[in-house]
Order: sequence, then C-alpha cells, then structure tokens
Amino acid sequence: MTSSDICLLLPELILAGSALLLLVWGAWQGRSNAVFNGAAILALAAAAVAAILAPEGRGFSGGVVSDGLSTFAKVAIYAASAVSIVLGDRWLARRGEAKFEFPVLIVLAALGMGMMASAGDLISLYIGVELHSLALYVLAAIRRDDAKGSEAGLKYFVLGSLSSGLLLYGASLIYGFAGSTHFDVIAQAVQGGAGVGVLFGLVFLICGLAFKVSAAPFHMWTPDVYEGAPSPIVGFFSAAPKLAAMVVLARALDEGFAGAIGQWQQVIIVVALLSVFVGAFAGLAQRNLKRLWAYSSIANIGYALIGLASGGQDGVSAMLMFMVLYMIDVTGFFACLCALERSGKPMETIDDMAGLFKERPVLALAMTAFALSALGLPPFSGFFAKFFVFKAALGAGLAWVAVAALVGSVVAAFYYLRLIKVMWFDAAPEGEIAKAPVEAKTIAVGAALFSFPVVLVALYWLTPLAERAAAAFGGA
Repeated sequence: MTSSDICLLLPELILAGSALLLLVWGAWQGRSNAVFNGAAILALAAAAVAAILAPEGRGFSGGVVSDGLSTFAKVAIYAASAVSIVLGDRWLARRGEAKFEFPVLIVLAALGMGMMASAGDLISLYIGVELHSLALYVLAAIRRDDAKGSEAGLKYFVLGSLSSGLLLYGASLIYGFAGSTHFDVIAQAVQGGAGVGVLFGLVFLICGLAFKVSAAPFHMWTPDVYEGAPSPIVGFFSAAPKLAAMVVLARALDEGFAGAIGQWQQVIIVVALLSVFVGAFAGLAQRNLKRLWAYSSIANIGYALIGLASGGQDGVSAMLMFMVLYMIDVTGFFACLCALERSGKPMETIDDMAGLFKERPVLALAMTAFALSALGLPPFSGFFAKFFVFKAALGAGLAWVAVAALVGSVVAAFYYLRLIKVMWFDAAPEGEIAKAPVEAKTIAVGAALFSFPVVLVALYWLTPLAERAAAAFGGA
C-alpha cells in the first residue's frame, strides 16, 4: 500500500473515519441534533470534494479505481445521501423517534456505495455491495416498534442474503475459469467471447446485482420493503443505492466483459424488458403510493438497463443521465409524501390524495410534475432521461427493444394519470391536511423545479459530465 493508493481511497477513508467518530459521539450524547446531523452532512460533502480532487488511476493492486465514472457517481451518491439525512431525521423527530444511528447508517451506506463505484475487481465489488447492504437492512427496520417496518427489514435481509450468495457464487465461478478477480485480466480472458464456465458465473453475477437494483424477476422484495419502511428511507433506497448498483454493473460488464458483449447483452435485454412490463402492469393494481412507486422504480430500472444493454460509451452515458434525473424525481416525490399528513396520519394511498390541489396546490403541482416526468412527457426531465436511453438503443441497433419499452411506458402512463386525476378533480375526504414541514416542502419544490424548467439548463453541463464519465473506461 502506497500513499497514492490512499489518495485514491480518500473519500471512503473520510466517510469511514467520520462514521466511527459519529458513532462514538452519538453513543456518548445518546441522541441526534442539528449539529450532529450537520457533521454527518459535512463528512459527505468533504468526501464529495475529495472524490473530485482525487487523482485518476488504480490502487491496491488494481482493486480500487479512481476515474471519471467513479467521481461522477460518488458526487451524485453523496449528495443524495446528504438530502436523505435532512429529510429523514426531521421526519423521525416529528414522531419522537429521532435516533443518532440514522445519519451514521446513511454515512456507512454511502461508504459502501463509494466502494462500489470504485470497484476494480470482484473482491472490492463484493465488499462494497455488502457494506452498503448491511446498512440498508438496518435502515429499513429503523422503527423497531413498527410491525411493518420490522417485517420489511427482515424480508430485505433474508432476500438480500440470497442475492449476495448468487453474486458470490458467480464471482467464484468467474475467478475459477478466468483465473483472476481483476476486471482488466478477466477482459483479456474473455476477449472474443466467454467460455461456458465464465458465462455461468457472469449470469449469477448479473442475477445478484439485478436484485440490488430491484430488476425483474428479482424484484419481489421491493413492494413490501417500500411499503413497510419509512417514506424518507424509501426515498433514499430508490435513489443512491440504485445508482451505485448500476455503476458497478456497468463497470463489471463494460470493463470486465467487453469482449463478451454479444453474450451478456441478451441477458440484460431480457431483464430490462421484464422489468419494464412487470413494473407497468403490476403497478396498475396498486392503491398504496409507496407500492405504486416501487413498481414504477422497477420499470424505470428497466429503462436504465436498456441503456446499459446498448453497450459502448453512449449506452453508459445514457444510463448515467437516466439514473441522475430519476434520482432527483424520486427524491422529490418521497419528500412530498413526507410532507403530507391528514388528521395525524400519513397520506400514502391514491385515495388520500383526493382534492389535494384545492388544499395544498404547491405540493399537488410538485407531485404532478413528478408523475408527468416519470411518465416521460416532454418537457419534463423524465422525457430527456428516456430520450437518451432510446437514442442509445437505436444507435446500437436495438430499435425493437426501444419500441417494446415505449409500449410499456404507455401502459404505465395509466397509473400516473390516475394519480393526477385524483389530485386535481376528486373531492377531498374529511379531515384537515397538516402544515407541510419546511425541509420536506423545500426539497419537494426544489426537485419539481429541477424537473421543469431547470433541467433545460442543467442538461448543458450534466450531459458532458456523463459523457466524460462514460469515456473513462472506454466501454464495450
């Protein structure tokens, strides 16, 4: 280990040290407060700055990579984590359940996600996946006295352990047949096509990572965990961890298996289209908004996977753009849910949203923007996200995949439009909606404004950043 190795891993070292200090601090004072949460956010900001300033290269014998892709992903992940601390801590505090463990767990999850973004071999990939997963299991069940929360955490842990087993088995097969865990050595071993043993390992690896992004048919945990976990934590689950998992999947496929794109592309296309249609059709039957958005997230991961299946720099760039724009939308949507309570109860079903426009027009407009964006209607950010993905698919000769995904998008439009119709035209039920908390309303309105019109300006600097990140490792 040299000093240059340490420089490459500086963001993760900052987060690891900060998490330990925060843990001791929290245990000593026994509760969180604004200063404590501010310190956690400061640690994430410092890690983001360190990621930007870190030199590019490989360290720890190739196990850690610092390049444009890792920097892009880490900055987005750390920013989403900081927003989740603001949103989640206040939400828990209003229920008298504020815990110092919450920001510590978010920082630990961000540490694991940073490791995933910098994974240069199968071992660091696995360490990153497990590190962030363990924190997420605890976050899902952070309300220990809530039966649904405990059930969500247990389900997530059990099914997550199964996916980790698949991932580890796949990694061991790849190592056994390719002779190395390093992506660059694996790439040489599979140049011109992967053998049967490596291919089996790759399929298991994809299955394990597909669970982490809740892609069909490995999505079974998502609706139950989303419904049982607290809304701000679900917002966190839907954003940063999925970007981290997509980035590590992109790095494994486009860097380690670039020579076998003809083999893994078929698997990714099947998973992508299954996700799009499972998310579209299953979402039609949902009345609970958290379950509805769970199926929406499954469908949206399908679109991101289409970008990945397209291969090359255009495909990875499209996937990055899609994920970042989606992260902002989904964070804003769950900020709206955090802000809405009627007669002391959270508003979490479609029926609860009846007449929202008359009672809380600002939040209704924000939710309308997120629904139209998720639908992919121009000029909202979701339209541009899907445009980049479909453009990459057409460029890769996958026009039929883009057309099929477009059909899925049309089906999913029904539940987004139904939500808008209920908010704008249905009569409100009895009971008064509580005043929206400042932080939740601010995040919701800020995200809605980004969805439109800020996105029109942001695309001018976000697009080159995503293209530069995708060019960092060449692509398949």
